[in-house]
Amino acid sequence: MTPPHIAEILPPSRILVTGASGLLGRSVAARLAELGYQVTTFQRSPSHLPGVRDVRGSLEDPQAVEAAVAGQHAIIHMAAKVSVSGRREDFEKVNILGTEQVFNAAWSAGVENIVHVSSPSVAHSGDSLIGAPAGPADPEHVVGHYAQTKAEAELIAEARGSVGINVLIMRPHLVWGPGDGQLTKRIIDRAKSGRLPLLGSGAPLVDTLYIDNAVDAFVAGLRRLPHIAALPIPERRLVVTNGEPRPIGELMMGIAEAGGARRPSLRVSPALAKAAGSVVEKIWAATGPHQDEPPMTKFLAEQLSTAHWFDQRHTRKVLDWTPTVSIDQGLLALTRHVRRTGRVL
Repeated sequence: MTPPHIAEILPPSRILVTGASGLLGRSVAARLAELGYQVTTFQRSPSHLPGVRDVRGSLEDPQAVEAAVAGQHAIIHMAAKVSVSGRREDFEKVNILGTEQVFNAAWSAGVENIVHVSSPSVAHSGDSLIGAPAGPADPEHVVGHYAQTKAEAELIAEARGSVGINVLIMRPHLVWGPGDGQLTKRIIDRAKSGRLPLLGSGAPLVDTLYIDNAVDAFVAGLRRLPHIAALPIPERRLVVTNGEPRPIGELMMGIAEAGGARRPSLRVSPALAKAAGSVVEKIWAATGPHQDEPPMTKFLAEQLSTAHWFDQRHTRKVLDWTPTVSIDQGLLALTRHVRRTGRVL
C-alpha cells in the first residue's frame, strides 16, 4: 500500500501491468523496469522482458489475479479483448468481469492506486468529434461489443474510484508505430494487397498517438496518480493523443508508404461502406470463429469517415506531459524500422 502522504509514485515502487502481451502494455512495462520500478506483468503468455516478473494467468481466474496483485503499490490495468468482431460474452468475460476481478483483488490487498486503461470509443456514438473533451462512458449508445463492454468497465473503475481507490482513467487514441500489430500492420498489409479503402474524401481530421508518446504519458500518469486522485472523477478521464489532427486519408497513406506499400487508391462512399459493414458483420458472426478481423464493419466505416479529435489541454495539464515525437517523426521512425528489419513487428 502506498502511504497516503506520498504525492508521487516513484521507483522502486512495485507496479503490476496487466496485458503486457500487447505493444502498449509491453512497452510500458519495459520502460518502467528501465526506470527502476519493480514490475510484475500479468497475461497468459510470458513477456520475456528483462528485469520483469511474470505472473501468467487469465483475468477470469480470481486466484491468479489475486496472486498478481498481492504486494503491489499500483496497477496499470491494460488487459482487454480488442476486436471489431466476436461474441459479446467473450468481451464481457475479459473487459467487464476481468476489470471487476482486478479491482476486487486490489481492494482486498490494500492497493490504492490504479491506472485504468480505457478507450475514446466508450463515449463515441458515431458522430463527429471535433476538439471534444473526454465525455462520460455511455454503454447504451456506443457501437460494438468492444466499446460497450469497455464503457461498462470504465463505469466500474469510476465507481471504485469514488470509494477509496485512487483511479485515473486514460483513453489512448489509435496508438501506432513500430511493433504495432493492430492499426499499423493492418493498414500496411491491406495497402499491399490492394484492400485498403479510403472512404469518401479522406478529409475528416483524426488524431492518433505515437507509441513512444503513449508510453511517456502512462509513466507520467502513474507517477502523478496520488496527486491526480484529488480531482473530481470527471476530471480524471483523459483522452491521450499526439494533439496533431490530420486528414485520415493522409495519415493512412503515410503509414502505408512507411511500410513499403503503395498509396491506397481504392475509394468507397461512406454510406456504402457502412451498409457493407453491417452485412459483413452478420456473415462473419455466422461463419466464425475467424483468425483475422473482417474487412469492414459498420463501426470501422464510421471511424474511417468521421472526424474524431480531442482537446488535449486538460490531459497535458493533469499529466504534466507533452508529446516529444511528432507524427512526421513517427512516420520516419516507422520507415527506418521497416527498412532495417523488413517487418512492422
